Amino acid sequence: MGTDRTEVVVTGLGAITPLGADVTSTWDGLLAGRSGVRKLTDDWASELPARIAAWAAVDPATLLDRVQARRLDRCEQFAIIAAREAWAHAGAPEVDPERLGVVVSSGIGGVASTLAAYDTLREKGWQRLSPFTVPMLMPNGSAGWISIELGAQAGVHTTVSACSSGAEAIGYGMDMIRSGRADIVLAGGTEAAIIELNIAAFAAMRALSTRNDEPERASRPFDKGRDGFVLGEGAGMVVLESAEHAARRGATVHAVAAGVGYSADAHHIAQPEPDGSGAILAIRRVLADAGVAADQVVHVNAHATSTPAGDEVEARAIATALGPAVSGVVLSATKSMTGHLLGGAGAVESVAAILALRERVAPPTINLDDPADDIGVDIATEPRELRPRGKAPMAVLNNSFGFGGSNVALAFTAA
Repeated sequence: MGTDRTEVVVTGLGAITPLGADVTSTWDGLLAGRSGVRKLTDDWASELPARIAAWAAVDPATLLDRVQARRLDRCEQFAIIAAREAWAHAGAPEVDPERLGVVVSSGIGGVASTLAAYDTLREKGWQRLSPFTVPMLMPNGSAGWISIELGAQAGVHTTVSACSSGAEAIGYGMDMIRSGRADIVLAGGTEAAIIELNIAAFAAMRALSTRNDEPERASRPFDKGRDGFVLGEGAGMVVLESAEHAARRGATVHAVAAGVGYSADAHHIAQPEPDGSGAILAIRRVLADAGVAADQVVHVNAHATSTPAGDEVEARAIATALGPAVSGVVLSATKSMTGHLLGGAGAVESVAAILALRERVAPPTINLDDPADDIGVDIATEPRELRPRGKAPMAVLNNSFGFGGSNVALAFTAA
């Protein structure tokens, strides 16, 4: 890492998740080890093999102006709510519009709006379609609405890489500031995909847990009894800012957004590379990009979806990438509580990783009753204090991996 490179810091956080309608309630839920998963009671779910999901703790439409809510897909509603919280948390900074960017991603986008519009077209005709149909279904709709609200003119972007989309958005936002394109970027991910088609399609892949009688215990990363992920919904956002700009306005810095590492498995459209080589490469690249030594890392928020194929591969990859230093690292798998937010996961889990770093406590991984053998990492099953391992600043990592073979690792260091 060059010493003259622009330093990027985090000055604002926002979230709406299955554990709460804001960052504070989400973090409290994580530390309490509370599951946001529950049974699906809708008629459409009655014949599906997987009948559980992690709905957001609050209906986003109730937190927005009624007219605005009607013009937005549910994933866009989540995005705006989390973005407003993050922006307010950053102090609603004054910034030249041409130096303000937005990068907000979704793995699936407005699929519910797409299906609803198709039903309207077939049943009532094209004249009954909402003029907001296209903005509701397009994947970059969330980013567009947020950029309009903030007046952001440096660039508005949407990176779509399945379940690594939210993390990639944050990495892209960091790159915008490093390259000199922006002073501030609001970045994150959002998803609202708990509908019949998605659950049926993931079930057809044998990707979902069918532990329908015990919804709170269904998401169990690294446990021998895991049988698939649980679909969740919500959004996470961060305000990224050049350290110089943040200092000039006296902003509170919650962490340094120190680095990003990308790689691709080039192996299978939906399965990880069995030897974890892609994940290892992403982790090694993020350490190099951040200028962080392995023995600075105290915590990893793992991708850990609770699928049979993925969790152990990731654990071994972390152990390999960090080498002997992994013995001092505490791992958390927060999807055990939130479920899997797909394109929103990497952003919500970045918020959790930043809070773990700031508060010096790793949230627990719940439902880990019978850990998989020889995974080589220390997994927190209750809140664990995080301590510096030397004189260098503490570092935390957030892993996000997506269908298509996309791997993204983010590194944050103590402010």
